[in-house]
Amino acid sequence: MCSRSARRVERGSGVRVSYLIRPAKKLRGRWVAAGDKSITHRAFLFGALGEGESRVRGANAGADCARSRAIAEAIGARIEPVAGEERTSWRLFGRGGRFRAPGVTLDAGNSGTTLRLACGLLAAQDFSVTLDGDASLRRRPMARVQAPLAALGAALTLSPEGTAPLTLRGAPLKGCVWTSPVASAQVKSAFLLAALQATGPSTYREPQLSRDHSERLLARMGARLGRDGEGVLHLAGPQSLRCVDLRVPGDLSSAAFLIAAALLVEGGSVLVKNLGVNPTRTGFLDVLQRMGARFALYHPREEGGEPVADLLAQHSSLRATEIQPEELPRLIDEIPLLAVLAARATGESRLRGLAELRVKESDRLAATAALLTAFGASARVEGDDLVVAGGGALRGAEIDSGGDHRLAMAAAVLGLVSRGESRVRDTACVATSFPEFPGLLRRFSDGALSREQDEPEADADEAAC
Repeated sequence: MCSRSARRVERGSGVRVSYLIRPAKKLRGRWVAAGDKSITHRAFLFGALGEGESRVRGANAGADCARSRAIAEAIGARIEPVAGEERTSWRLFGRGGRFRAPGVTLDAGNSGTTLRLACGLLAAQDFSVTLDGDASLRRRPMARVQAPLAALGAALTLSPEGTAPLTLRGAPLKGCVWTSPVASAQVKSAFLLAALQATGPSTYREPQLSRDHSERLLARMGARLGRDGEGVLHLAGPQSLRCVDLRVPGDLSSAAFLIAAALLVEGGSVLVKNLGVNPTRTGFLDVLQRMGARFALYHPREEGGEPVADLLAQHSSLRATEIQPEELPRLIDEIPLLAVLAARATGESRLRGLAELRVKESDRLAATAALLTAFGASARVEGDDLVVAGGGALRGAEIDSGGDHRLAMAAAVLGLVSRGESRVRDTACVATSFPEFPGLLRRFSDGALSREQDEPEADADEAAC
């Protein structure tokens, strides 16, 4: 399933876009952080399960969240843009769990969050539905969400490779106890959405506490959740949810790229306002502190059940660090960027236990090492660890993002502090999470980044829409 509007947002014209980056002579600016992607996904999909009307303000405008919005509409939720704020503010009318069969394949595009959460949302429905995604999403493992939903009573059939496309046959669900082998907010959220529609008590255990946006939003919507220590959740179903108005805080994982640029560029300084600083997401800031970065949080407050603050970051001399596996749930999306910072730090850094990066939008572990090496940094993969020797001179490079938005942005930041011009190809993927990125970086750096169009290419996924 793909609406015309969603296709325009996510597929674009089929033209490949490159970034041309020159060494930055300055990096200064201030902005209000773009809406958090994780919370925006949940606002649309949880809102579809709720009763009544809600208003979502400050939503992430990226293509991934447009997929969640389109799927919510396909199963019966009515979602309307707010006049004058068409990309970031929406009125949503929930279905109270009484969804309609979409009649077409639901297309999650590049968004693993959309696909996995939609499975939990639809697990108790009395119809079957097929969910699919783009070529990158079809490489990502889905057995980790199949198993807990099957324990609740849903039937989820995967491809022979254990990936999308997948077919979900909804059924009456019964509560269960599930212990997850991975700390995954996506798997946890899918389980919670299904367990809320099940009969009887359920318990979910994870090895470490993953990001808790789902628990916070569900509590605001009236769900009764109990926590027994870190990583153990209890609930009894079925439960109904009420729609609530939500102002989405800024996305730390996106803002991190401009924060890092300010730390690296001589004389750099950025102020980011309305930044979400949920403690299950701030591992990046903890590592920056260990590395000696100069930054400070101001005006801490709470909005919509989430902690928010303003952050000022300034150019810093960084020192090497180690990142341990138990830290990863709080900073998994920032690993490529932390590797970039390590390349400019004094000493050797080791980022441990990165196996999960192999099943992201790309093999991010290998791709991050290759990215650093292309720019002249010393980086190697040892088992599931990434070892980066910092302090060496960097040279401009020409690289292809491989369609991974976080690698594309990390490469752009690296280009700002490398000798000579750099070119990052295939950057349209940045629109999945942070479409404002190139414009902000260009403005803050006085034009060190410019965009070029490459040759048009056929859109292989268009026929699936």
